[in-house]
Amino acid sequence: MMTRILTRGYLWLLLALLYSPILIIMIFSFTEAKVLGNWTGFSTKLYSSLFTGGMHHSLINAIWNTFAIALLAATASTALGSIAAIGIFNLRSRTRQVMNFANAIPMMNADIITGVSLFLLFVSFGISQGFTTVVLAHITFCTPYVVLSVMPRLKKMNQNVYEAALDLGATPFQALRKVILPEIFPGMISGFILAFTLSIDDFAVTIFTIGNQGLETLSTYIYADARKGGLTPELRPLSTIIFVTVLVLLIVINKRAERTKND
Repeated sequence: MMTRILTRGYLWLLLALLYSPILIIMIFSFTEAKVLGNWTGFSTKLYSSLFTGGMHHSLINAIWNTFAIALLAATASTALGSIAAIGIFNLRSRTRQVMNFANAIPMMNADIITGVSLFLLFVSFGISQGFTTVVLAHITFCTPYVVLSVMPRLKKMNQNVYEAALDLGATPFQALRKVILPEIFPGMISGFILAFTLSIDDFAVTIFTIGNQGLETLSTYIYADARKGGLTPELRPLSTIIFVTVLVLLIVINKRAERTKND
């Protein structure tokens, strides 16, 4: 009995530590106070300011840059990661293990090391840093996560179906398009969403590859804003919207996964 109480108490304490900061931001997004923690009454002015152009011009640019980079990086990494997963899956057992280990290294590697190494790579090739280098950097660290998302779908797939399609006269490309892609599509969607959220969230890699041309993403804007001694109030409703959107996407993905498993 006592063990059960302690276990549940520890679990609730852990959940409180994880989600209480997010809950505080969500609560104070419904007040006009410029300082977080100062409640001046319920208001949706910050939300209206967020959608009616009352934000700082630099914050709007940072938001557009963030989502543009995330969309491009997630799309490219989903395509590259899916192709890589198919290639790795069809390797021999020992070679496949080596490639899976190599794919896991970037995910286990510290973000700051990835950022510094990409920074040195771009400098050594004389590539001017800016929007393009940030997109390339995000594709680099997002692709392994897509491979990780697609690989389980390939393992569950019946290999005889692909071989049967070839025997019935389908070309390898037709078999890929009509047999393999429908099977791994849920994994591709999961990988895309994971890559998208990782790109939006990234700071360490971005700060090393963004250059000094005035480009800002949401993470670098928040960092620069915090160093000035405070945060722009509109960041509170923006953070709330992003969190709720990601939460809804996760719920939808889990529901689809449960439905697919039951079918």
